[in-house]
Amino acid sequence: MFYPGGSVGLRNVGSYQISGHPFITGSTLGTGQEACIKFPQVTRDFTVINSGSTDTGPVLRVHFNSTSSGYVVDNHHYVTLESDDQSYTFHHKCKEIYITCAEQGGADNGFEVIANLTNIDAGHMYELTGAGLTD
Repeated sequence: MFYPGGSVGLRNVGSYQISGHPFITGSTLGTGQEACIKFPQVTRDFTVINSGSTDTGPVLRVHFNSTSSGYVVDNHHYVTLESDDQSYTFHHKCKEIYITCAEQGGADNGFEVIANLTNIDAGHMYELTGAGLTD
């Protein structure tokens, strides 16, 4: 495929300036469960919505590394969505995100993810590590 003005890539400004390909998914989590959302292409931006589904409303955490790394929770490397319909839009490039149901409710703690994908294959994205992520 020909791309005028250069090739698609992580450091190609045009790859992020154009409207992206839509990606929408969602699921439910029980308390303490973690979901990994893998994007087929690198994101331009994405929004996570706490869709709730319980009477008390779940507390969801959105982060870029698994809680099993030992750094996410201890070092507060996450964004918290505390109520039904609360959302946060991330203007970051990445190939995957993690969502954890931190507390409250039981089964059926819902979330929705809406992403704007670039034409950059996810395999070209580096691992997100370092200060604010894994330190």
